[in-house]
Parts: sequence; structure tokens; C-alpha cells
Amino acid sequence: MSKPVISLVAATERALLVARHASEWTVEEHLKGKSPESLAVDPRNPTRVFSGTWGSGLWRSDDAGQTWVPVGAGVSPAEITAVAVSSPEPAVVYAGTEPSAVFRSDNGGETWTELAGLQALPSAHTWSFPPRPETHHVRWIETDPVVAGRVFVAIEAGALVRTLDGGRTWLDRIRGGPIDTHTAATHKMAPGRLYSAAGDGYFESADAGDSWTRYVQGLHHRYLVGVAVDPADPDTVVVSAASGPFVAYRPRNAEAYVYRKTAGRAFELAMEGLPDSQGTTASRFTTAPDERGVIYAANNHGLFRSPDGGRTWKALDIPGAQRAFAHGVDALTCVPE
Repeated sequence: MSKPVISLVAATERALLVARHASEWTVEEHLKGKSPESLAVDPRNPTRVFSGTWGSGLWRSDDAGQTWVPVGAGVSPAEITAVAVSSPEPAVVYAGTEPSAVFRSDNGGETWTELAGLQALPSAHTWSFPPRPETHHVRWIETDPVVAGRVFVAIEAGALVRTLDGGRTWLDRIRGGPIDTHTAATHKMAPGRLYSAAGDGYFESADAGDSWTRYVQGLHHRYLVGVAVDPADPDTVVVSAASGPFVAYRPRNAEAYVYRKTAGRAFELAMEGLPDSQGTTASRFTTAPDERGVIYAANNHGLFRSPDGGRTWKALDIPGAQRAFAHGVDALTCVPE
């Protein structure tokens, strides 16, 4: 089995959890009481990690999560619902908020510029988050790993929109594309491919969002939350799924599943080694670029690792996992070795 990443960072309602592995796993708590919501690692400087919080702004760590400083001055409101860092030169940090707005920083989060063209999109007046229909938010930001300036932004709910020039101009949602993307992914080995796990199903685009195909064959639960792609194979995809939002997020009535698909095949359940679906919240996923075939998952039962592209899973021996993860996980990322 390949060597695990140095640390996994999980955003939970209670705190930011940093699980580190040397000879054994240890776990630290950071940003207690600040409701961490979103996470991103700088791919060019992987010891630099960003965390968006609900009401306490954006925070940055430059030492792989050991210490944190606020860097969100200039980003308003302080409800940071999404964050991402571009991988091609130059490195740019993007932060999304509720109500929906996207900000850009070219200096690691020290100063910010709002990308105001987002709100001028024709579909903007239709955006609405069903539990609070008077508002909406940026649920996910995905930067293209190959093309600098190409960024995909998911609004919950109503649109998956794009910019091709780092936010100077914007392209609205595409007919037939996802309208409720919760998580998106890209892959260096498949330029132009975009994966969307959405409340309205699973979607893929082969042309950077110009057109979309909805794949639901084999998915018996079509409210999707998380998505991850095997770092070594852009055709191997895992998603977390439920029958609807009321059983996806809260442990008390949760019932969530993990599915897997490979090239040309339908989705199949991939629950071996995971907790029973009853009482399990929808998993969040992450991968490390140099761990071929490895996918990590987090839910209210703790952290799990798959060494075979999501086919089977094994729980990581995280101290106090039952307590630390009890309310579920909002985001997951890793700091590679």
C-alpha cells in the first residue's frame, strides 16, 4: 500500500480537524467555534492551506495547518462558502460567499478584488437556496488545472457558471447543464473535462462546460454531494449520494451511499469497508496528486481510505473520531507529502 499523505484537513461545524500521520495518526483542532465551511490547498505550495468559515471570514495556514491567521480583509460578507487556488501560473486565490459573490487575490489572500460581473449574469435573478429562498451562495469553485484563468463557479442553487479570463468576464449557465452543483472536479490527464455532483444528478462536460451529459445509470440515489476522481485514471469516479437533502447531512436521519463508475460502465455501489448507509452522512472526498488509485472520504463516522480507486475502503485509526466527526463534515482536503 502506498504511503499516506502527511495530513488530512476536515471542516466540521465544531472545528477544523487536522489529522496527521507519522508512525500513527494524531488529530488537532483549530478554528474552534468559527464554523469552518470550505477548504483549499495551494497546489504550488502545499503547506499553504485556506479555510473559509461561516461568519468569521477566510483564514490561511502557511505551515500545513499548524497555525492560522485571518486573511479575508476585503472579502464581505464574512460567510465564506467556497475557496480555491489556481494551479497554473500564476497562483490566484478565489473566495465565494453568501450572498453569491466571488473575490480574487493575487497575493496569497493579502488583498482582494470583487469580480462583480458575476451578479450581472442573466440567470442571477433566478438564483435561490431552497431552505432560505431569499438568498443563495457560491457552493463550489473549481479552477482548471491546465488552462490559467478558466474557473468554474457553482451557485446553490441555480447555475454552474464560468470565467475564461480569471473573472474579468463571465459565461452563464448552459441549457442541459447542472443547476445545483454541490462539488465539482477536474483532472490534469483529461483537459477540458469537468465533473459535477449535483442535487439534480451527476453530470460531465468534455469541453470545459460548453455542453453537458447527465449520467444516472446505476444511481438509485440521485441527490449527489461529493465527487472525486482517481488521480491516475480520469475515467474512475466516485460520488456520495442520498435520496434527497433531508437524509444527506444530519446524522439523526441520515442515509447516504457511495457509488463508483469506470469508463463505459454504469455506477455501482461501492460501500465495502464503509459504515452502513443508515445513520451515515454524505461523504466528502479528496485525493493527493501523487497517490495513484487512492481516494479519501470523510463522514460523521470518521476518515476512510480507498487504495483501489474507490472499490473498497478502510477506516483510518483516528483518535476520538466518533466525537470529532459526529456532526458530519463540510469539506475535506489533504496536504501532500
